[in-house]
Amino acid sequence: MSSPLVNLYIHTFGHEPAIQPLSAAGSNRRYYRLVGPDGRKVIGVEGTNKDENRAFVEIARCFATHHLPTPRVLAADESHLVYLQEDLGDLSLFDAIRRGRANDGNYDSDEEKLLHATISQLPRLQFEGIDGLDTSVLFPSQRMDEQSCMFDLNYFKYLFLKLVGVEFNELKLQADFERLATSLANAQPQAFLYRDFQARNVMLKDGQQPYFIDFQGGRLGPIFYDVASFLWQASGHYSNSLRQRLISTYKEALRPFADIDDHLFNSSLMEFVLFRMLQVLGAYGYRGLWEKKLYFINNIPAALDTLSQLASDGWCDNYPCLKAVITDMVQSADVRRIMRECQQTASVNSELRRQPLGAHVTDLLEQDSCYTKADKQPLVVDVMSFSFKKGLPEDPSGNGGGYVFDCRSTHNPGRYQEYKQLTGLDQPVIDFLEQDGELIDFLKSVYRLADFHVERFMERGFTHLMFSFGCTGGQHRSVYSAQHLAEHLHRKYGIEVIITHREQHIHTVLSK
Repeated sequence: MSSPLVNLYIHTFGHEPAIQPLSAAGSNRRYYRLVGPDGRKVIGVEGTNKDENRAFVEIARCFATHHLPTPRVLAADESHLVYLQEDLGDLSLFDAIRRGRANDGNYDSDEEKLLHATISQLPRLQFEGIDGLDTSVLFPSQRMDEQSCMFDLNYFKYLFLKLVGVEFNELKLQADFERLATSLANAQPQAFLYRDFQARNVMLKDGQQPYFIDFQGGRLGPIFYDVASFLWQASGHYSNSLRQRLISTYKEALRPFADIDDHLFNSSLMEFVLFRMLQVLGAYGYRGLWEKKLYFINNIPAALDTLSQLASDGWCDNYPCLKAVITDMVQSADVRRIMRECQQTASVNSELRRQPLGAHVTDLLEQDSCYTKADKQPLVVDVMSFSFKKGLPEDPSGNGGGYVFDCRSTHNPGRYQEYKQLTGLDQPVIDFLEQDGELIDFLKSVYRLADFHVERFMERGFTHLMFSFGCTGGQHRSVYSAQHLAEHLHRKYGIEVIITHREQHIHTVLSK
């Protein structure tokens, strides 16, 4: 298979690799693991934006000169928007602390050790990483300034406040936003702002050493933003005591680079927590309330709880109109309005009932009979492709295997020479199947059945479901079908989907 990515690998290493597609986790970039005949593994990236690609490559190269724990860029082809980078393995911090996260934030000592190891590296990225960096390559903005802060604050206003119908004085709220934006943009000290510092963007090399990825959106800005992003991430469920321990670790690691008064540090950090919560509610309003995507809807209550606590603790006193708006969001019928909107579909309703909500919001919802406690364990779906010649797939959960669909009744691209070396993940095969249309009609019925079953399992609190697709060789039709059903379920329900293309030795996870 010839492609700019393969050509770059051949030019760099002298031989053709095997290619394994990897999950992009919502990114507009496509990731592949390229494996040479000598066993060498690298990650290949296909981008869609030249400036974004260039930003990542140049930042990574600057980081490498300071021996920071980030992937090395091995080769890049700017004209074709592709590059090769170091393969850090498959274990992310997000996956490594899954047990504690699922246990309402009760992290064990090993998980907490990983969190401390991660945040202790942040000051190095922020201060050493900026030394010698050509800031003109930063994309899409070179600096977190007042204008960029106002963009996010207005995003919250128009895509959350107005969607839930909270009333406010437009001029007074705008004045508070402008004061907050000025305070944020001028907070000191300033260094490299990672912008997306979260557990999903931390890979554990050799299962232990934190390495940092996906920093192409970095810019210059206050150091507090990244701390707030990491420690107040909704899915982390970090307790206040754990946050304080991690803040202490960060401040100790910060000491060689900047000496900040504790009171000033805390007050600045809390303003950025306030800002982050407004940011994420803007995103949740658009992706959740407007687009009806479950993952984002489910995280609204935790963000509201955090804002309520900030207001109660006095961190919003400098912004009286904003404080009043926060109080209204939490204490008025607006939260219940959100829940009623979410009840428009049974799938949204069932997923919300299974999510752990924050204390303040839970009280309100229970009063309105919109929330019922149930099993907190999420549904995980396994989707597999296989060859009937090699037997039915095993179900590791012990539930018996779920649905098995036979794709052999549809037109087989494997009968044609030009497709024999390709799989259902390759574009020529995808084009063949979609233009032919037989498999598309077949999958329409599968989708309806799968949607019904997933929704029923979510309503009943079941934790595992499996769909398997078989064809003659487990290479074309079954691979296409499994991949597309997995992406459909993940996109529609926001659940974790594990994809296994058994005969292709490909295993990926679409995380919740």
